[in-house]
Amino acid sequence: MSGMGRREFVALLSGAAAWPVAAGAQQAAMPVIGFLNLTYPEAQVDLLRIFRQALKETGYVEGENVAIVYRWAENQLDRLPELAADLVRRRVTVIVANEGPTVAFAAKAATTTIPIVFVVSDDPVRLGLVASLARPGGNLTGSNFVSTELVAKRLELLRELVPGATRVTVLVNPTEATNTQTTLRDVQPAAHAVGLQIQVLNAANSREIDEAFASFVRERPDALFVASSPFFISRRIQFVQLAASHMIPATYPARMYAEVGGLMSYGANVADAMRQTGIYVGRILKARSPATSLSCRPRS
Repeated sequence: MSGMGRREFVALLSGAAAWPVAAGAQQAAMPVIGFLNLTYPEAQVDLLRIFRQALKETGYVEGENVAIVYRWAENQLDRLPELAADLVRRRVTVIVANEGPTVAFAAKAATTTIPIVFVVSDDPVRLGLVASLARPGGNLTGSNFVSTELVAKRLELLRELVPGATRVTVLVNPTEATNTQTTLRDVQPAAHAVGLQIQVLNAANSREIDEAFASFVRERPDALFVASSPFFISRRIQFVQLAASHMIPATYPARMYAEVGGLMSYGANVADAMRQTGIYVGRILKARSPATSLSCRPRS
């Protein structure tokens, strides 16, 4: 089971103010996209294919009339500032800050002139990435696929799916502080509203994910709530296999978990957010503008 039906949204920042001219023209012969990622290449294969296809729809094909330089932090957040700085030194035309707010902030700290297209799962105004939805300003634009903001709805659906549940374990990634803070802020009142008791566990690497599931043998929670985390998505097969082996019903924040066998997901379409990112980047390569407004497109 997956998806949001009529409530599935990807919030998009788009518009028509002036990008710095130099940013769009500095690589006239072959513009270069800097692609900054939190996790690993193998975790992004499908999404990168979608990105390249969307880019192609705007007239740009990797290796023909645009180059893409990839930088992977391999889940080491302290590497992101240097990776972002390296892209700036290479004078890329545009930076894609993929896989969450930590990546977006690293890119934002590295440059105030090169356009940045971010992909986040929370309100970019609340995060401090843009000044407002109506007029973001600066050199950032992007999409919010609102996954982190759906904690209450996901708990409500989990309660319906497992009506006898009383104790739910919430698994968060403490190294991704922004997503974790939002989840912890929202989960307790949401759980109280539907009569659930919450236990929070941390997992920042594959070994700690295994250890968290091993603790279920002792604790025996009634269900599992997996928080929004780019690293968790990269380990989605591990999550789904462990949940199955421990026979624990689990709710996930993205469709990709359900696509590999997860019980239930509820969230916006991450693939659509990546498609929009490709379209945004294509517009920027054509010297189009940075974001000046927010629009929400429902998807069925």
